[in-house]
Amino acid sequence: MKSFLTAGAVLAAAFSTGAYADLCSEGSTDDNGNWYCQEVTAITYTGAGGSGSYDKITDMPTSGSCSSSAYSYSGSMAPLDEEVSRSLSRLSLPIANKTSSSSSSSSKTKRGAHHRHAHAHAHKREAEPVEEVADVEERAVGTEVYATIDGVVVSWANQYGGAATTSTKAAAAAATTTSTKKAAAATTTAAAGTTSTKAAAAAASSSSSSSGASSGAWVQKSYYNAASGTADNVTFLNHFGGTGSGVFDYVYGNSLSYASASGTTGASSPQVLSDVQLGSNVEVLIMSGTECENDDCGYVRPGTVAYHGFGGAQKAFFFEFEMPLDGETDASTNGDMPAIWMLNAQIPNTLQYGAADCSCWTSGCGEFDIFEVLAPGDLRCKSTLHGNIAGGDSDYFARPTTGTMKAVLVMNGNDIHIMELSSDYDFSGSSISAADISDICSETSTQSSVVSIFTLSS
Repeated sequence: MKSFLTAGAVLAAAFSTGAYADLCSEGSTDDNGNWYCQEVTAITYTGAGGSGSYDKITDMPTSGSCSSSAYSYSGSMAPLDEEVSRSLSRLSLPIANKTSSSSSSSSKTKRGAHHRHAHAHAHKREAEPVEEVADVEERAVGTEVYATIDGVVVSWANQYGGAATTSTKAAAAAATTTSTKKAAAATTTAAAGTTSTKAAAAAASSSSSSSGASSGAWVQKSYYNAASGTADNVTFLNHFGGTGSGVFDYVYGNSLSYASASGTTGASSPQVLSDVQLGSNVEVLIMSGTECENDDCGYVRPGTVAYHGFGGAQKAFFFEFEMPLDGETDASTNGDMPAIWMLNAQIPNTLQYGAADCSCWTSGCGEFDIFEVLAPGDLRCKSTLHGNIAGGDSDYFARPTTGTMKAVLVMNGNDIHIMELSSDYDFSGSSISAADISDICSETSTQSSVVSIFTLSS
């Protein structure tokens, strides 16, 4: 992706700040300003959380001169321990249309073409969501957990406070040979997935090692399945404010809106995203099913459609998706450039696309690009962390262009683990054991020919 640091500068910048991508010592390629090293099946970012501050937006007046106040954060995975949104673009699982507004009030046009993520991002997106699995999060007994499973977003309430029982290893370890390090899942339909979500297992506490997971059980909190049209505690939004819902003005442009079932326009009420492949430059955000009220989301743009994101320092997301080629070649409109990413939920709830001083993105509230294609038709997916601690591993995943990929993202302690799962990984069932989460963390904590460890420096 391009934002903050241009994609072409990520590798050099990472080394200059002390961060490193281990497998780049095996060779690297500069492809039109984007650095690529080795294809892998797992990437782990260490040192992703910490202490710092960013500017929270406190007012968005009609003059366009936004106000903000400094906000200090600290702790495991901070600031991405705060509520986050999940975004999909050009995927075959549900994805969202992205319409952005210019930062110049004099040149705002309604529903103009977005240019990725938060502000400076020239991110490319295009992926086909099939199953979005669970966002697993460790919480105290009785607290809620959010997750996405099988192209499904799911959430749970933690109902168990005892020690974890032993269990078999996670059913889908990353491939261990270079010949199998492809992102494809066995299914070729865009919406495999069962009607239930995986209850997320507990993840490690901030004091635990990256390979450990604390005891506890995770109860499903939210779920979405594209094939069956099942959605529980999820809301699909996009940037068509003024069409059916939300607002549009010539100062800030389009706010968030409810997404239509096709993801290509706004709607007047919540819709379940259909089992569709979204085209280039189409973006959809996934929020929880809880609408913001009484300032419980912090400041939000007046008139916008605002929902809570998915919070917590320890969480996991399971996905199944496809990123088919569509032949588009215009990078300026995100042609054939799919992506899956998360944003601090304050960003879309205020202004994701527009004036930098009207979003906390510029000051470091956080974004993590999980799978992103950086050039039209490229077959490589990269990952990047944006914030006060930032960096991007130049090792990459193979883009699943024919058939789906199953994958998991675990945020555990101050480490972020991304791992491809085997095509027969079962997203059904009512729970995920702590042992399974621990296995995922353990299997992705040691560098190998298919596992890249990227150390971030604060």
